[in-house]
Amino acid sequence: MAVGLHRLKVFDQSSLPPMAAKDDDEADVRESEGYWRPLLILTAFLIFSSLVLSAYGQMMAWLDKPITEIRILGATKYLNKRVLAEKLAAGINTPLMNIDIESLHESILDEPWVHSAQIRRDWPPAVEVIIGEQIPVARWGLKGLLNHQGDIFWPPATDAYINLPVLNGPATETQHLMAQYHDLSRLFQGANVKMTGLSMEARGAWTLLLDNGIEVVIGKEQLRERLQRFLHIYKKELASRAAQIERVDIRYTNGVAVKWRKLEEQVKAG
Repeated sequence: MAVGLHRLKVFDQSSLPPMAAKDDDEADVRESEGYWRPLLILTAFLIFSSLVLSAYGQMMAWLDKPITEIRILGATKYLNKRVLAEKLAAGINTPLMNIDIESLHESILDEPWVHSAQIRRDWPPAVEVIIGEQIPVARWGLKGLLNHQGDIFWPPATDAYINLPVLNGPATETQHLMAQYHDLSRLFQGANVKMTGLSMEARGAWTLLLDNGIEVVIGKEQLRERLQRFLHIYKKELASRAAQIERVDIRYTNGVAVKWRKLEEQVKAG
């Protein structure tokens, strides 16, 4: 009886196909690369950052030079540009890039005749200031001026602006005063007398000043109607005696009340 023999196959590591060993090697390489790649990226980033910072520092050192010029630009009629530039120069003691622009801007706006200012750095090292000048349209009391927006400013002297109208009243009512002055002054067109000032009391009463020195008390109500009646009476009865009149109260329904000047004042007014 013949018995068939079965072949017994025994596998060990040495009998593995060559491809399996190669796969293990590649896995080891990938693991090694996965470990080193972040370090390489970080190192490259640090080197790049160091180069950028170095270049930035060199550029800033090149730009940050002492200021050699202050330029004041913009049309000005009342402001002395040279004086302003010298004043600014005296207060600047830092290089171009270290200038505190906000602080410099505030110091420029402290100048009474400066309404607005724009500042920029320029190269070669210079500071350029574009000025918007105040436009005076009226006097405010004895020492102040009003600009076209109704803002009060205080120049060193106002004697040169004697021909501007004089406005007085609460500081919060400047625009209302300006509007009222323009409205009432239209009533004097064609008259032989003009308005030169207007005052508003805290309680809302109005008094105007004429170019011959007469004060006219109008009150709080019916301003245009009362003033029209006054102009009619003034033309017929008071114009010929204007030098003798100090004040006219027109708050009455019929007629006006006149306060006459003292004799010596009449002589001066005449």
